[in-house]
Amino acid sequence: MSDLQTRPQEERVPAEPLGAAGSPRREVLPARRVPLGGVRGVEVERTLPQRDVPTVGAWCFVDRYGPSTAPMRVLPHPHTGLQTVTWPLSGPIRHRDSTGSDVVVRPGELDLMTAGRGVSHSEVADDGAELAGVQLWIALPEEVRHQAPRFEQHRDLPVLEGPASSGVVMVGRLGDRESPALVHTRALAAEVSLRPGTTVLPLDPRDEHAVLLLTGDAGDLDVDGAPLRPPGTPAGLLHLGTGRAELALEARAPVRVLLLGGEPFREDLLMWWNVVARTHEEVVEAREQWQARSSRFGVVAGHGDDRIPAPPLPGVRLLPRGRRA
Repeated sequence: MSDLQTRPQEERVPAEPLGAAGSPRREVLPARRVPLGGVRGVEVERTLPQRDVPTVGAWCFVDRYGPSTAPMRVLPHPHTGLQTVTWPLSGPIRHRDSTGSDVVVRPGELDLMTAGRGVSHSEVADDGAELAGVQLWIALPEEVRHQAPRFEQHRDLPVLEGPASSGVVMVGRLGDRESPALVHTRALAAEVSLRPGTTVLPLDPRDEHAVLLLTGDAGDLDVDGAPLRPPGTPAGLLHLGTGRAELALEARAPVRVLLLGGEPFREDLLMWWNVVARTHEEVVEAREQWQARSSRFGVVAGHGDDRIPAPPLPGVRLLPRGRRA
């Protein structure tokens, strides 16, 4: 997934202090609508990054798209320093990248691309099928962010079953279910389908967590005894903070949610466009190399010379932005 904003804002994410005490919280991080793939293409609801809460664990980017029958045509574009997670809810997406991967991902399947020092990829869905899903980024820690790029697809993921719920563990561990997807920080992503009743999920209290509604009505779901979001509150990501050993989800009608979690990220991040870096100089270098068609990002077969050009950098040095405590 590409950030296609023509004037992307930099996001500086200061490291969480080591040994910081965790505490639960409840805050709806509002979604903003961002066009993807042109004016008539798919629009996404973006809930991360936010100015005050740019990450949840190492999750630094969360897009929810659809349902829509508009074509998705995201031409080759670069990534550095992150892993991309693609999880369709409906409709197939063809993924091609500079590692040579050429696959179709369908609902219930997970695409995980590790950008490392640099990769490029494209995503296309133009057969008129209804598209819906989520795409997310995980920031890579310093010791692995310069690794070679790689791609993996998982079609056999661990399932969750309960009296009032079912689900799939996409990334990380939830209870005794663990995904085979290879990540480099303690991170969790699970899709949970809820039926009328109460479901209690085990959480790691060291980690921060968040819940995103995927399908259904927000008014039909309580999270730990309170509405998913207060009446009249815009759609968004419910940030729960740290310090929770379990999460109670009470549904009054069928809904699907995305549960995200992870250990608070201990490093500074600088995010601009599709680059997750540490310094202004790294961002400038990555942009210049993409524009120069450097071998760093490889070639995505099947697109000829078509690609997404990098937007212009702002006329000032990319500056830090503080994270609210």
